Amino acid sequence: MFSDVEIKLKKRNKILFSRDSQCLQELINLIQLQNRRTLVMWALDCAKLTLEQFEAKYPNEHRPKTCLELCESWARGKIKMPVAKRAILDSHTVAKEIDDKEYGALCHAIGHAGATIHVETHALGLPIYELTAIVLKFGKDNFPKPVNEKINYYYNRLLYWQENTDKLGLVWADFLLDDTRPNKEKLLNEKRKLKK
Repeated sequence: MFSDVEIKLKKRNKILFSRDSQCLQELINLIQLQNRRTLVMWALDCAKLTLEQFEAKYPNEHRPKTCLELCESWARGKIKMPVAKRAILDSHTVAKEIDDKEYGALCHAIGHAGATIHVETHALGLPIYELTAIVLKFGKDNFPKPVNEKINYYYNRLLYWQENTDKLGLVWADFLLDDTRPNKEKLLNEKRKLKK
């Protein structure tokens, strides 16, 4: 199940998971069934734990938190995309500045969670980067259990938000209310299958 991760570890790749990772296929299939609001709620919800972990080590670095806050405001229609986009890019910048591969991956995960508001294909960036951080934390011999637990967490949270997002009566930016647009993660997957 983790053979691709082990190969990437040996090659010293920066990112250890991808859309092709066997361990992510069930989650990807579930992501492809969701409307954008559900994916936004899921990504922002899951990223809160990621942020807590980051802030425990870097309490004085506020850009990842600002990213999530401004992206939430964007999803609610309170601000426009350029302000949120700058905050997303700032979260990614932190990853490059801190010289800490594990926590840098967490910053990238947070940035992708926020960018899910822009397009569904960013939703998968959250697990790809956060799971990479977990592997870096636990090492090549001890990562399978915590990675599996985290994937199960993602899957269960997505099921929760699938059931509850539209029951909460939240205010949404107009562009997130349009359910006629196809899920771009699903479209990407279909296009990738045609190329194989």
